[in-house]
Amino acid sequence: MKNVIRIGSKRKLKVTLREMALTSTLNSRVELIQALIPIGLSAVAEELKREVEQLAGIKHSRQRGVPGHYRWGSQEGSIYLSDQKLRVRVPRVRDVTKNREVPLESYRLLQEPRNADEGVMRRILSGLSCRNYEGCAEAVPEAFGISSSTISRRFIKVSANKLRELMERDLSGYDFVALFIDGKSFAQDEMIIALGVTMSGEKVILGFIQAATEKEGVVKDFLQGLIERGFHLEQGLLCVIDGAKGIRSAIQKVFGERALVQRCQWHKRENVVDYLPKHLQATWRRKLQRAYERPTYEEAKAALERLKLELKLINISALRSLEEGFEETLTLHRLGLFAELGVSFKTTNCIESLMALLSRYTDKVDRWRNSSQKHRWVSAALLEIEPGLRRVKGYKKLWKLREALRGHATLLREAA
Repeated sequence: MKNVIRIGSKRKLKVTLREMALTSTLNSRVELIQALIPIGLSAVAEELKREVEQLAGIKHSRQRGVPGHYRWGSQEGSIYLSDQKLRVRVPRVRDVTKNREVPLESYRLLQEPRNADEGVMRRILSGLSCRNYEGCAEAVPEAFGISSSTISRRFIKVSANKLRELMERDLSGYDFVALFIDGKSFAQDEMIIALGVTMSGEKVILGFIQAATEKEGVVKDFLQGLIERGFHLEQGLLCVIDGAKGIRSAIQKVFGERALVQRCQWHKRENVVDYLPKHLQATWRRKLQRAYERPTYEEAKAALERLKLELKLINISALRSLEEGFEETLTLHRLGLFAELGVSFKTTNCIESLMALLSRYTDKVDRWRNSSQKHRWVSAALLEIEPGLRRVKGYKKLWKLREALRGHATLLREAA
């Protein structure tokens, strides 16, 4: 004999189904209402009215709602639309059979801020200081004023979480093939930032460290920390840097022969040109650019060697600048990948672009009060920027870079 579950009378069954239908649609409607700030208040009134009608029936109609439920006037209340707190008039419903008020579920949900802290964080990062937040509140005249101290506390809480998320991110699940590292000035400090590139061409912000300068010891600790978080380079890694000696030395000591360094050709060119008189700079900028743009290692090196002979007669200091790290400016050429991957990896443009985006947020700060503030702002901004970063150009050819790095590692093992 089949088991039969008794629910009760048909009337009770209808009531149960009505309540289930009400619950299933509330969340989706409430989320939609909270996204429509300009018409949010009228939508809230309609939602509250709809729930009251489901509970107590349509006003001045014979159609009834839940048995024993009746309208019971209204009272002042408040709800959140996004991160704005608004005054509303809340209708009341009473269950006379149990002699108690029936709370409106839609009103309860609308009293909970949806992503409010995230919204405040984005506003402040976009340039709204705590002092003028009230003046920049969304155009709802009934909005309550929110004090600057409240916004500051909320932003500190969210940005601290963002800092933790960025600095403790597990890197073991990524397959990195390249690394960009550079520093950005913050008053008297440097924020040294690392940007990884995966085999699929995605850019991943690895973290940052605060330092007075780009010294070897500081960068060494930073890179070692990346390895402890799961960053692996057993199959080789291309490190693109601007030529800072501290960064270069740290890469050598932490990554060893598993990493090949590509010195930024733009920085090298500008460093050489800086030694020349102004009337020669434009000409030599073009000469160096043309030499570096040669497609093969042999052609590029031969063109640069000819320029060395010219520089020897013009400016010995400029010549020494060109010779410093000379071979590392031609790493992509030597690997035979300049034509296919030079756009993305011949310069530090990838991380320079990231720095420019970071400046849009952090340059709006007039005064950095302490290290914690810097760390929180930088981490929050970087995580805000990261989802919008595009894949590197030529990413479909990154498998060739991986093969070239593997070949380099094999040659080193055989030589040893």
